[in-house]
Amino acid sequence: MVNDELWSLIEPILPPWPERSSGPRPVDDRLCLQGVLFVLFTGVTWQQLPPELGFGSGQTCWRRLCRWTEAGAFDEVHRLLLAELNTARRIDWTRACVDASHVRAKRGGAGVGPSPVDRGKSGGKHHLICDGNGTPLKVITTGGNVPDITQALALVDGVPPVAGLPGRPRTRPKSLLGDKGYDSRHLRRELARRRILPVISPRGEPDIRGLGKLRYVIEQTFALLHQFKRLATRWERRLDLHDSLVSPACAPICWRRLNKRTL
Repeated sequence: MVNDELWSLIEPILPPWPERSSGPRPVDDRLCLQGVLFVLFTGVTWQQLPPELGFGSGQTCWRRLCRWTEAGAFDEVHRLLLAELNTARRIDWTRACVDASHVRAKRGGAGVGPSPVDRGKSGGKHHLICDGNGTPLKVITTGGNVPDITQALALVDGVPPVAGLPGRPRTRPKSLLGDKGYDSRHLRRELARRRILPVISPRGEPDIRGLGKLRYVIEQTFALLHQFKRLATRWERRLDLHDSLVSPACAPICWRRLNKRTL
């Protein structure tokens, strides 16, 4: 699942295991990472991770993921892959798209609310900003009843600094595309202050011509993100545990775009 080229990029970023640690020899990091990706792809619980695959137990992989998340390892992997894409000029900074997608939350928990599109059942939202090519830049998880517009500026300001080209790392696109749910004077004013052109259809007026053809990329990105079944349905009661799976999902998407092949 993790080829040698990708592993050579990830391995130096993962925090080293303490040299003097009690207990048996820890499972290899590469095997644990493959176990994490297996859970992400298939949606099985950690307890259902088949031990015969050699990835270690589900608890081993889960604890290793928590350790990596605390160290910010996968956020750094995501930034590094974005920089590689930027070097190859595969990030479209002329525009970015924002939108949100509902996910079922089977067990409730923090960051969960009644979903207005699912008969009030417990649910959450993935708020996403991507570039003009559909590359995921930032994902925020909230309750299902949180308005999309409340997370727009957090998404814009949350884009990590992307290096890869001469000059200062880039963080902001030239324009931001959104549907009518993002129509707000405050948002337009704040985007203008950040020197970002808002391309948002006003409420009560016809949609901006051609806007849908430019925004379709974010729907594709949501489809890729929710191919990871562990993200398509939220099982974790703790929000931080669910969020710890988002960056490991964004990294393979960026890797495929960089190499145009699957893992």
